[in-house]
Amino acid sequence: MSETRALLRRIRVWLVVFIVCLVLSGATAFPLVTELRLLEDALRGWASPVADAFPGLQEWIERVRAGVDTADRQYPFLLYGTDWLAFAHLVIAVAFYGPYRDPVRNVWVIEFGMIACAGIIPLALICGPIRDIPFYWTLIDMSFGVFGVIPLLVVRRMIKRLEALTAPVLSARTLPV
Repeated sequence: MSETRALLRRIRVWLVVFIVCLVLSGATAFPLVTELRLLEDALRGWASPVADAFPGLQEWIERVRAGVDTADRQYPFLLYGTDWLAFAHLVIAVAFYGPYRDPVRNVWVIEFGMIACAGIIPLALICGPIRDIPFYWTLIDMSFGVFGVIPLLVVRRMIKRLEALTAPVLSARTLPV
């Protein structure tokens, strides 16, 4: 297998992993009410050592679950916002099919993703306190940007290498004067 083909294959594997993570992240926003109930039950049951190690976590999950339950029962239209959040993740995942098909031409999608990951940090730091989110949860939210940018940096570096390998070699006769 040529170096170019091997590099293209590695780029595509990284992109598939990233796309799958985006889809899973989006898909988990749809059943939010059920997930919070299951998480709260787990923290009281088999995951109680986690709750014991992080007592604020169980309190926070209980508060969030109570809020989501109230919204679901009395104001279900509020949860429509999380449906749109889920949809946005799915749409963004589809955008990464462009770099999968033609990484060099669509490197801008990778760079867009890197900018989005960087934007998570100020969003969490500004909106977290406004929405009364505990700081440790803000750190968890920011970690999505920090950990999300890592595969994108790797992919971008590989795409730039692929671009260098596949760029036409200019001879002295074809160089502009």
